[in-house]
Amino acid sequence: MQRNLIIAAVVIVVLGLGVVAYFYFSSSSPSVSVTPGASLPVAGQGTPSTGTPSGTTNTPGTPANAPVAVSARLVKISAGPVVQGEVVVSKAETASSSVETAVKYIERTSGNVFSYSPSTKIATRTSNKTIPGIQSALWLPDGSTAFVRYLSGTDSSTINTYALSANGIGGFFLPQDLAAIAVSSTSILTLSSGVNGSAASTARTDGSHPASVFTTPLSALRVSFAGKSQYLATTKPSATLLGDAFLVDATGRFSRIAGPRNGLTTLASPSGKWVLVSYTLSNGMQMELVNIATGETLPLPVASIADKCVWTADDSALYCGIPTNPPLGVLYPDDWYQGAVPFNDRIWKIQVSGRYAQLVLDFSKETKGSLDAVSLAIDSLNTTLVFVNKNDGSLWSYSL
Repeated sequence: MQRNLIIAAVVIVVLGLGVVAYFYFSSSSPSVSVTPGASLPVAGQGTPSTGTPSGTTNTPGTPANAPVAVSARLVKISAGPVVQGEVVVSKAETASSSVETAVKYIERTSGNVFSYSPSTKIATRTSNKTIPGIQSALWLPDGSTAFVRYLSGTDSSTINTYALSANGIGGFFLPQDLAAIAVSSTSILTLSSGVNGSAASTARTDGSHPASVFTTPLSALRVSFAGKSQYLATTKPSATLLGDAFLVDATGRFSRIAGPRNGLTTLASPSGKWVLVSYTLSNGMQMELVNIATGETLPLPVASIADKCVWTADDSALYCGIPTNPPLGVLYPDDWYQGAVPFNDRIWKIQVSGRYAQLVLDFSKETKGSLDAVSLAIDSLNTTLVFVNKNDGSLWSYSL
């Protein structure tokens, strides 16, 4: 009995020391968890926050896993997982100076923001504000702010959208339970949906000056900008349902540009001149371009899902993850969204003029692994392409 009491006492002492050590070391790198509440204003319902929430520090740091150069042009920035949604910012101070490029991304487990430099191959933490469980991020083109989406509540039924600055300073919430959001260099586009349809609004990038832009009886929509004065609204895709894509002008008038097609997904070019359309036909994937000015539809020589592509800034080309030998007899894009069917992609460049495709990256030859490319992003100078491997959440960079 005495021996058991001694053992129990030792265990209690060890546990006590462990608790003390935990609080000592965790307090040496403070962070804050962001949850909706009165401490931060909601855009459109007060002045956006300009300060840092209590308890937040913005000490630069490095990720646990440093970037790894796989080849001269391919780098594994993060072993993952990262939040789907990153931005590549490039600029040259003068016409003769070298181009400075930065990849801004968010670590999935912590919500910390990192910046990766392709020239030095170093990633640095720029914000340690903690937002666990972020599902997606949309960045302003200059990389200053990411609008992150995550769930909260006892049953994880509340959708939160938070403006997270790259340096962790400031931030504000948009209204809860938004069905969709899109961003441009000057505006935020938000969509609220219910049983009676959907309503879209715009605001400035700081959340101020909200204004209604259109309403529709359709309740299951995706929205995006299509140039400066029009929007793209697409019904949510399913292989078993016919979908449509609409161009919405500044007056809120809808014009169908694609559909009805099963599994319809779209991606507007930056200027709004073109829309990439993908859909399912006879259990296979198809992809085409729609010229907005003429309504002409142009088939493409390769096929994927529009969510696996990105436009160049000048509308001249697309980069896409194109699956090799995609499985037959499955539902596209449903099974892919649900993770039931992974792809083994190669990256192709599709030139709009002439509509020819050029192989850019055979990932399996470079790494001996498989790639399911999502969340593709490219800088405005077409120097760096980044993507997330859906198979493991890792982030990669490829020099073009």
